[in-house]
Amino acid sequence: MCLVPTHALRLHDLRKEYPNHDGPGSVVAVDGIDVEIDPGEIVAFLGPNGAGKTTTLDMVLGLVPPTSGSVEVLGVAPRQAVTSGHVSAVLQTGGLLRDLRVGETVRSIAALHGAGARVDDVMRRAGVAELAGRKVSQCSGGEQQRLRFALALLPDPQILVLDEPTAGMDAAARRDFWETMRAETSQGRTVVFATHYLEEAQAFAPRTVLIDHGRIRADRPTDELRNLVGDRVVAATVPPGTADAALAALQALDGVREVRAEGSRIVATGTASDDAALLLLTTLGGRDLEVTAPSLESAFFALTEEGRER
Repeated sequence: MCLVPTHALRLHDLRKEYPNHDGPGSVVAVDGIDVEIDPGEIVAFLGPNGAGKTTTLDMVLGLVPPTSGSVEVLGVAPRQAVTSGHVSAVLQTGGLLRDLRVGETVRSIAALHGAGARVDDVMRRAGVAELAGRKVSQCSGGEQQRLRFALALLPDPQILVLDEPTAGMDAAARRDFWETMRAETSQGRTVVFATHYLEEAQAFAPRTVLIDHGRIRADRPTDELRNLVGDRVVAATVPPGTADAALAALQALDGVREVRAEGSRIVATGTASDDAALLLLTTLGGRDLEVTAPSLESAFFALTEEGRER
C-alpha cells in the first residue's frame, strides 16, 4: 500500500552534534536545517565534502538520531518508512558481500522483501543482468553501484535516497548511471541525492539545496540558483577599428561590471546582459553574439563564500 502524504520529506530545525574528541564542546554537523520535499520531486543536496549532506541523509534514513529537531518521511518516522519498503537508499560504500555473485545477491535481498518476481526486471533496469554470474568482488566500482541500485529498487520504493552515488566512477560510468536514473524518475519516484559534483546537480535536479557548514545557503530551482550571482557574459565581434568605442559605450551601461577586448571580440560581464547585447548588435554593429548564463559552479562558490563571511 502506498502512502499518500502531503510531503515526501519534512525536516524541521534539524540538528546533529557529535562529541568533540579533540577539545571541549561538540562538533556541529547539521545546524538547524528546514526542508520540505513534495512527492515526485528530484532534489540535489549540493555541497563540499564535510558540508553535512551525508549526516542529513543518515537522519532521513533513520541511521542516526537527530540531536534536536524532527524528520518525517512520507508522514511517518524514518525507520517506519524504511522498514515498510517505501524508502530505499544507494549509499557510497558497503552493504555488499564480496564472495556472492551478483544474481545471488539480488535474489537473496528479494527474498527478504517478498519480491522474487521482480528480480529479472530490476536487474535489467539497473543494468546488471549481464553481470549475474560475476562475483561482487570482481565488479568495478560503477558496477557495484549499479548492483546497489538494483537492490534499492526491489521493494518498489516511493523515495530513493542517493548518497554520492557516483563517487569514484569515471565520467562514462557516471553518465550511464544517470541515464538509468532518468528512466526511473519518469515513474514518478521522489529522488533525493547528495553530491559534490556540480554538473550532476545542474544536469539532473530541477531543485538544488545548497548546504555548507551544516546550514542551508540556498534552496530553489537549479536554474534560479545559477542566476543568484547575477552576472552574464555577453560577447560579440565588432567591426575593425571600433573596439575602443565599443568598450567605452559598454562601460557606460549601468550593470556592466567588466568589459574587455579580445582582438576584435568584445566581452562584457554583468547583470545588464540584455542592454549590452542590444547595444552590441545595433549601435555597435556587432555580429556572432554569444550570451552565457552563470554556471552553477559560480553560484556555488559565491554563495558558500557569502555564508562563511557572515
